[in-house]
Amino acid sequence: MPRPSMLKMIFSRRMLTALMMGYASGLPYDMTKTVLKAWMTDVGVDLTVIGLFTLVGLPYALKFLWAPVLDRFTFSLLGRRRGWMLIFQLALMLAIIALGRTNPAANPWMVAIAAMLVTFFSASQDIVVDAYRREDLPDAELGLGSSFYFYGYRIGMLVAGPGGLILADQISFQMVYMILAACLLPGVITTLLSPEPPLVHGVPRNFKEAVVHPFVEYFQRPEAMWMLAFILLFKIGDNIASAITTPFYLNIGFTKTQIGAVITLFGFWAVSAGGLVGGLLMLKLGIHRSLWVFGILQAISTAGFSILALMGHHVPALAAVISFENFTSGMGTAAFMAFMASITHQKFTATQYALLTSLMRIPDVGISSLSGWLAGQLGWVAFFIFCSLAAIPGLLMLLKFASWRPGQRSTV
Repeated sequence: MPRPSMLKMIFSRRMLTALMMGYASGLPYDMTKTVLKAWMTDVGVDLTVIGLFTLVGLPYALKFLWAPVLDRFTFSLLGRRRGWMLIFQLALMLAIIALGRTNPAANPWMVAIAAMLVTFFSASQDIVVDAYRREDLPDAELGLGSSFYFYGYRIGMLVAGPGGLILADQISFQMVYMILAACLLPGVITTLLSPEPPLVHGVPRNFKEAVVHPFVEYFQRPEAMWMLAFILLFKIGDNIASAITTPFYLNIGFTKTQIGAVITLFGFWAVSAGGLVGGLLMLKLGIHRSLWVFGILQAISTAGFSILALMGHHVPALAAVISFENFTSGMGTAAFMAFMASITHQKFTATQYALLTSLMRIPDVGISSLSGWLAGQLGWVAFFIFCSLAAIPGLLMLLKFASWRPGQRSTV
């Protein structure tokens, strides 16, 4: 049984806020991946073009460019974090509605522009949400808080991805996007009701402090480059595989309703268990050892898709593969996010965390954009085996900073 202090931590306001802000961040992310790619597949867009549409996620990889503005300036009476968060959430709802009014078959360029607006406002919201979580949670609660955030994130993805696919079998994709835009309202309410985190280290006084000092502070650390290499490589195999899983499911014979129902019934509970188990194990193992264990399990789960490719249309196999992938992804991503948060300086939280998460996204919008072509060249079985093996370099990077502990950071 958990100790009373553990129960108090789990049911605290901070964990609920992390959960709801995770939901608000996860919801728009899948709208330009699972739902949009299913829509494009439905209207006959070429698989290579669908893969290239991963490039609309470029703002996720470049968000560190405008993150210093969000560290430097306070917008509205809601405070530095909540003020910006509200603006981006409202703009995001309008962009989602605009995306739903496009036509992928007749005008793919308009779809790309609207999708890029969605990812820009989504990435901007992520900057502020990540900074808020780092400043709101004490170091001892970062692992568990990251698990709750990821749990909420996957709930948001569940609503937009499987939920959107199930709706799309009953109503038009245009109406699906209208409904999904309204699903962001809980995030807006959370922003309005949550307290502004305290200013522990103050606010950058000028653009030199906002733009230059975050990078100077980070690169003073002896392990700085190895940590960046690790962040770039740790999720690369998982990112490449996930970029094309929806067309994969459809191409081997599953219907949108089957995909949505299996992910809803099995994936949700698996990622819930994975996030919670990952957060609790991090309290015992520490972040570094957790990254090793969870990373290996994550790679094994990616290889499971190759088994599904061999079996073809087999609903129990789909359920097993999705369950295992969601469980390990919940653990791995929670540890990964806790690691990135723990190496940021609270004076520059938005900028440093945006830099780290931008690096994490580079494979998603770069290499992953070629996933459709790569799958076409290798075939589904070899493609997913390749994605599994791609996790090895990231795991090896952990050896380069084996002595690192949370809280070890330089000052400027």
